[in-house]
Amino acid sequence: KSSGYWQRIHTFACLNKNDRAIPLKNMKQNILALYLIKLSKWFSLVMPIIVLFYEDHGLGLQDVFILKSVYSVAAVTLEIPSGYLADVWGRKKCLILGCILFFGGYLCYSFTSTFTAFLFAEILLGTGQTLVNGADSALLYDTTVRYKKEELYLRYEGRITMIGNFAEAIAGIFGGLLAAYSLRLPFYAQAFVAFIGIPAAFALQEFNTKSKVQNPVSEILRILKYSLVTNRKLCYNIMFSGIIGAATLTMAWFVQPVLMKLETPTSYYGVIWTALNLTVGLSALYSDQVERYFGMRKSNTFILLVIVGGYISLAYNLTYWGLAILSIFYIIRGFATPILKGYINQMTFSEMRATVLSIRNFVIRLIFAAIAPFIGWLNDFYSLHVALLVSAGIIAIPGILFLVLQFRKAD
Repeated sequence: KSSGYWQRIHTFACLNKNDRAIPLKNMKQNILALYLIKLSKWFSLVMPIIVLFYEDHGLGLQDVFILKSVYSVAAVTLEIPSGYLADVWGRKKCLILGCILFFGGYLCYSFTSTFTAFLFAEILLGTGQTLVNGADSALLYDTTVRYKKEELYLRYEGRITMIGNFAEAIAGIFGGLLAAYSLRLPFYAQAFVAFIGIPAAFALQEFNTKSKVQNPVSEILRILKYSLVTNRKLCYNIMFSGIIGAATLTMAWFVQPVLMKLETPTSYYGVIWTALNLTVGLSALYSDQVERYFGMRKSNTFILLVIVGGYISLAYNLTYWGLAILSIFYIIRGFATPILKGYINQMTFSEMRATVLSIRNFVIRLIFAAIAPFIGWLNDFYSLHVALLVSAGIIAIPGILFLVLQFRKAD
């Protein structure tokens, strides 16, 4: 049972839910602004060619994973405080600051050429991304709650995921074409795209605010305890979602090494990247229907089996047949993100929702930061085959553990 503290939070959230004073147009405005923010962060012109860009500047795959680990460390360090900041300071303010820092990160990439400068850019990008993570989904859920449309949250979350992946897919084509002229050109264009999120964030309407508390550290610890100790069901879902999120993030960074091993022409990188992300976007659009059909237990089991199986299958099919395996993997990735985030939203209160979602993102980034340099080292000193197989094992063991714990808690 919840303590009196959490009962008061729940009562406050219910009072907000019944308040219908704000015009319906603000709901539509918020959703449109969140679409634009997603577009500004996912219209990724640089992702299909970024490994080539690093290689052109003398970096190996281990260096690449170190850079991405720095990104994750920045995200891990600020993930939970930023979620709490969104709950207390405001979702909108965090989204504005996050979009500004994200824009600054790509400006840095556009005009520098050293490993150290790239590290600084990754810190800006990681911090900016962290301020957006959790705050966007929390604001979306608060918006649906305000108008008693909670049942539509998963649909909107799926659409936002679809928009992000469609944007990344389309951007892949343009990024590949721009890179054919210069590997630097996609970064100039990326900085312009990142800027779009700033005015969109300013256009957001805040639906749920919280008065300033006396001891924020104490309250963060209270939320951590509730999420990871008191509410075991929520804890198991956060950990399982974090493992799956880290697995899909790691696979995204394996795509280009696979294409490089296959000696794929540079002009095809964008096309392949586009096809993969279109599969994510399309599957995310139907995530609510998939969840209703399978339910929580079967959905989670299916997601884990395909994710782990994807790593193993790809390790033994480093040919163009491997692209079909990647396509299946990306389809499940599209289902997994909105479904798993939806479960977490259902299990928590509005007043701590952004913090709890940030705990999930914290788990994702912590796992990635811990394993990425090791996986990159395996690739550089052994083989891509070995790196994929080890990744499968790293994901499978804790994934099965928390899946079983979920089942036991549900029984």
